[in-house]
Amino acid sequence: MGTTTEIVIKNTHRGLRYVDGRLTDVLEAGRYELPAASGRFGKRGPVVEVTLVDMRERELTLKGQEILTSDKVALRVSILTHFKVVDPVAAVERVDSYTDRVYSDVQLAARRSLASMTLEDILTNRNQLSEDILRDVQGAAAGYGVEILRADVKDIVFPGNLQEVMNRVLAAQRLAEAQLVDARTKAEKDVLEARARAEADQVTAAGRRDATRLAAEADAAAQRIRVEAEVDALRRLAEAAAVYAEHPALLRLRELETMTALGGNAEARLYIGFDKHSTPN
Repeated sequence: MGTTTEIVIKNTHRGLRYVDGRLTDVLEAGRYELPAASGRFGKRGPVVEVTLVDMRERELTLKGQEILTSDKVALRVSILTHFKVVDPVAAVERVDSYTDRVYSDVQLAARRSLASMTLEDILTNRNQLSEDILRDVQGAAAGYGVEILRADVKDIVFPGNLQEVMNRVLAAQRLAEAQLVDARTKAEKDVLEARARAEADQVTAAGRRDATRLAAEADAAAQRIRVEAEVDALRRLAEAAAVYAEHPALLRLRELETMTALGGNAEARLYIGFDKHSTPN
């Protein structure tokens, strides 16, 4: 009898089993026995092979890719790519090496994206560049069973003279932005101060108007009270006069009470016109 070969497939991998060169099935994680090439009675048996495919997420870095922008500036770009195999059959059978294919596809996607952008676009939209590369390469990689998870522009290196010029430009831009911020801050401060003064003036004017109004209302109230007191006093006098007119004896009694009160004061002087009360002979 022929011997067998034992194979163990880890959970991180899948196995493609080929029998005489034809794919028969995809092996999940586990232990498998493969028949020997020589069969019974010396007859040659089927040739069984298992190709392992790593299903884990992997990282691939494209370093120092020299690419021209749309305005003919030469850049050196490094791109970090994360990918994983999602279809082991397609990854093995549709391309010679899916790792190499991912490398070339990302490289081409980066060239297409950078070639369509100016240097200013790249500087101001670096995240957009990464998104464009990822979107471009995802469709191509899906055709051979690979999922591209990330394709980030890691480094951008400019020519030496351009780097110096850009540093000066960036410094000038930062200075201009700082001056603009200072100017806006000063303008906002002036506006706030002007509003505060206007509100204070309004409050002061309103305060003066309120004080004048309150004083006028107080004077009017005092005048009204005085008038009411005088009217009340006149009313009381009129009532007293009516009572005295109706009862003259009450008036005489009032006169006597007054004289008695004056008599208790040593410095009081009382003058009586006797001639008025004398009778003729």
